[in-house]
Formats: sequence, structure tokens, C-alpha cells
Amino acid sequence: MTLKVAIQMDPIGPINIDADSTFRIALEAQERGHTLFYYTPDRLFYREGRVMARGWPLEVRREKGNHFTLGAEEEVDLADWDVVWLRQDPPFDMGYITTTHLLDMIHPKTLVVNDPFWVRNYPEKLLVLAFPDLTPPTLIARDLATIREFKHRHGDIILKPLYGNGGAGVFRLDQNDRNLSSLHELFAGINREPLIAQKFVPDVSKGDKRIILVDGEPVGAINRVPAAGETRSNMHVGGRPEKIGLTDRDLEICAKIGPTLREKGQIFVGIDVIGTWLTEINVTSPTGIQELERFDGTNTAARLWEVIEAKRRRA
Repeated sequence: MTLKVAIQMDPIGPINIDADSTFRIALEAQERGHTLFYYTPDRLFYREGRVMARGWPLEVRREKGNHFTLGAEEEVDLADWDVVWLRQDPPFDMGYITTTHLLDMIHPKTLVVNDPFWVRNYPEKLLVLAFPDLTPPTLIARDLATIREFKHRHGDIILKPLYGNGGAGVFRLDQNDRNLSSLHELFAGINREPLIAQKFVPDVSKGDKRIILVDGEPVGAINRVPAAGETRSNMHVGGRPEKIGLTDRDLEICAKIGPTLREKGQIFVGIDVIGTWLTEINVTSPTGIQELERFDGTNTAARLWEVIEAKRRRA
């Protein structure tokens, strides 16, 4: 089966080809004989009833410093393509949300991965609210008094932007911390969005487990261990990936959330588990598949394409 595949992603030039999940997905697609087209989110547009993109035919290779070749720039109607990958990184701002509205107009005739309607309605730090029995105590609020009361109740908390990513703006406020008001002022001066607070889970010192699910089924996990003196385990801020397996609790969490992910068209998802607690469900641009492949030999990209190809055959 040969598919026409468009990839909406951040600029391809600066990516780390040994870590970037989109690169691995594109490489696997190319090896399977699919045709690739690449464009950045700012080049997606609507014109007179058609959802269009201005970009380039793409070839990729695992060669550092020479990992891609672009063809001549062209303008395409995305309704003519079989698959569009929605793969730009957050922040989950109005620009991001607008791209999901536009891609909604061609899905599911063109299969958009992940389903843009539910990416928009289930951003990572909000979908977990549907599973309160799986998560540590969590608060979504903007009001300082409400956040202060939550901190007083739980003592040691994590505070972060609701729509951030990559560990940016994540703060641990323990029982002795005196910075809540100042941090609230800082965040309030940046935007009008709420914050998310969660009770601190001490098990984070042992790592923050990233579990990869494909069409609602777990395929494996990596452990991300914080650098010395850090609370954050994100690899963007120095977290170290380690090989790790899935526990009975991990499988229980996946079994509870998997049907929802599958029903809502979230084919590629990465969840974060600290100790026994689910903390995030990442549906925008999850990462970790290259590390998982190195540790376990699990070819997640191939599994993703098997699912997508099966869906296209049934269309």
C-alpha cells in the first residue's frame, strides 16, 4: 500500500535525528514506500473552501547534518492526501488550536493523526482530569487564593503552566517555599490562562516513566530520570532516558484510558507515570519512540504505520 503523507511539524532543519519522533515516523513511512510532503504550521491555510498547505516534497535519511532533502516548493490541497500528521510542538495556544480547526475540515476523508477535534478538546494536562482515580490530587485554577489553599492542604506541590511543554515553567513549591505569590504574578503577567497544580510525588526522583500507546495499546516505556538537583525529568531539560519495563499498575492505567484514546482517534499517545500515578496524557506531539527502540528493539513507528495503513484500507 502506497500512501500520500503530509507532515505538519516545526522546522525540520534543527531536529535531533537520534531523538525526534517525527523524523523516525517519516523515515519508516519512506521505507514503506509512502510519499512524503513537509510543511510548517504557518504554511497551513484555508482558501475558498479548501484547506491548503505550502511546502515541499521530502526525503529523509539518518545522516547527521544531511538528514533531509526538499523538492521544489509547491502548494497542495490537503484533501487530496491520504494522511496528515499533526506533529508541531506546543505551546497549545490559539495558533495551535486554529490548525486543529482547519484540519478538522478534511478529517476523516484525509486521516489526520491524531484526530484534531480531540487533540483540541483533550490537551495533555486536561485529559487526565477524566481519570481522577489514576492521578495525584490536581487543581486547575488561576485565582491565587484557591492555589494557596491547595498548597496549604497538600504542603508540597508542583505548579506549572496549563498549556506549556518540555518542562518549561515547572516549579516545585515545598512546605518551606515562600514564592507562590511571586510566581503567580509572573504567570499572570505572561497570559490569562489558568495554572495546574499537583501534589508532589516523591517517586519522581526515581524517574518519570513515559509509556507509549498506539491506538490505545501500550507498546513499551522508557524512564526519564531527573538530572542532579532537578525536579523536572523532561529530556529537553537534561532528563536521562533509561530502559524500563511495564508494571501491573502501568498496564492497569493503560487498560482504563486505552478505550477512550482509541474511540477518540488518538493513535499516537505518550502518557507520563510517576510511581503509581498518571500525571499527563500527551496527544499533541509525544516523543520517546527512538529511545524505546534503542532500549527494547520496539519499532513503534512500524506499529503506527500498520495501524494507519489498516485504517486507510478500511476507508
